[in-house]
Amino acid sequence: MEESNTAGSFILVLNSGSSSLKFSLYHQYSLELEWSGSINGIGDKQAKLEIHDAGAELLLSEETSCLNLEIAAAKLINRLDSLSGKYSIQSIGYRLVQGGPAHRMPEIINDDLINVLETYTYLAPNHLPTEIQLIRIFRQTFKNAIHIACFDTFFHQNMPSAAKFYALPRVYRDQGLMRYGFHGLSYEYILQKLQNENDSIEKKKIIIAHLGSGASMAAVSGGISQETTMGMSPIGGLVMSTRSGDLDPGVILFLLRKYQMTPVQLDELFSQESGLKAIAGTGNMQQLIEDRSLNPRAQEAIEVFCYQAKRQIAALAAGLGGLDMLIFSGGIGENAPLIREQICKDMGFMGISLHPALNQNGEHIISTLDSSVSIQVIKTNEAWMIAKHTGYITNTN
Repeated sequence: MEESNTAGSFILVLNSGSSSLKFSLYHQYSLELEWSGSINGIGDKQAKLEIHDAGAELLLSEETSCLNLEIAAAKLINRLDSLSGKYSIQSIGYRLVQGGPAHRMPEIINDDLINVLETYTYLAPNHLPTEIQLIRIFRQTFKNAIHIACFDTFFHQNMPSAAKFYALPRVYRDQGLMRYGFHGLSYEYILQKLQNENDSIEKKKIIIAHLGSGASMAAVSGGISQETTMGMSPIGGLVMSTRSGDLDPGVILFLLRKYQMTPVQLDELFSQESGLKAIAGTGNMQQLIEDRSLNPRAQEAIEVFCYQAKRQIAALAAGLGGLDMLIFSGGIGENAPLIREQICKDMGFMGISLHPALNQNGEHIISTLDSSVSIQVIKTNEAWMIAKHTGYITNTN
């Protein structure tokens, strides 16, 4: 990796997954990207470290052994130490999936917050423990930096009560049982992009479809999230790569009674072994698209994914009382014309009319001229949104 000649104060953005660690370095004041990278395959004997510059040019690519997150974090820290003369890290922003009912807004991380987060790991057992571990590692190493938690639930904090709470006894709300919504950093970035392009965006009724290995949608009006497909956890809502999406509670009762499954087994089933993977043997949408002509199960998985997406769009539009804009984002939403086509097919009764050529070419606006709903593709950038929140808090403290 060639060292940049850029000196100054920087923000490090960290986003940990079950088998990956994504990182980005931004200039503290301009929020310009310096470089970004990832370590993928954590837990395997051969993981891969890659770093790209701001123009997406590959600066470094190497195979490495990362049997756990601690080793992966150490490799990143070593890399940053070797470049410490070039990059002065003033603050570190972390993506956190969940902070419980009382912690939604971005905030400075201290011991009290970490203790609170640990009490809510049951709300996100597949995410929070790893995220807390990463925070501990980097707080120990970068003791003079300001550490900021950015919660994926922040965007949805003002959802109306009718959308926020389950029809269950109120006593459970005190234990954090409510619909939080997720992918908030992505939605926040998309909405900001729309606001920059359209001064009257708050008058619009918008559905944003963040479609990736994890997928959800949000209904927005007045610049506020009114409803979203994910609920208490990132498992619910749309059918996803390995997650089931919404289920009849009777399904859970069936599995408990007939198979005596434990909570851990149920969590693994719904989070890791369901969704597209359960239907077709893989949760990789690109692979399913390539295999669909020869593999009926691949075609079935695509049909299920698109059908559930269509249903959710219709339901969200009903909740909004109409629809002005439909935005596709996320890895699938941005890069899979076939999926966008199938989702928009036969939706003319809602004013959704997709332009085949514009869609296939991946244009920004992909609706026909006579479509009453503007259909757009917008590349999301959660890391930049974390950097923005982190920079604001850092610069005002």
